[in-house]
Amino acid sequence: MRLPPVPSPGPQLRDIHLPPAPPWWPPAPGWWALAVLLLALLLAGLWWWRRHRRALRQRRQVLRELDRLARQHQRDGDGPALASALHQLLRRVARQHDARAARQRGDAWRQTLARVPIDAATLQQLLALDQQIYRPPASFDHAASVTAVKAWLQLALKPASWKPSATEHADA
Repeated sequence: MRLPPVPSPGPQLRDIHLPPAPPWWPPAPGWWALAVLLLALLLAGLWWWRRHRRALRQRRQVLRELDRLARQHQRDGDGPALASALHQLLRRVARQHDARAARQRGDAWRQTLARVPIDAATLQQLLALDQQIYRPPASFDHAASVTAVKAWLQLALKPASWKPSATEHADA
């Protein structure tokens, strides 16, 4: 003979059920923050890349213009025209870093040219261009002037190579 089952004193328990898996959308706030950070980095990288490409394009364009001037001088032999064109090219590039460069003469122009780290002989050759515009063509060393201008331009077209001017030191 069997005995009747004894009722249990506590509540009737059921099997354990796991909660549903978290949905993939919408993402947690940390993922949104990461997405915003990555987007900001992407935009900053894109801005830097475009700026770098523009600077490289400008550098190539200026150096091509210098080569064109040298070739033109080889064809026509006009020394004063070459000196004038080289001088204008120097002023145009210097004006990008110092707006007063277009009007500077003498020591002020020398200081602007010297803001780019070049040797003294190159600096003297560049300063001589200002005088060569008005001198007879026989006293003009064309090859040395083109070489000096090219050396200066290669450094000047990299903004990091410019030293601060004396007025920038005074403002700081």
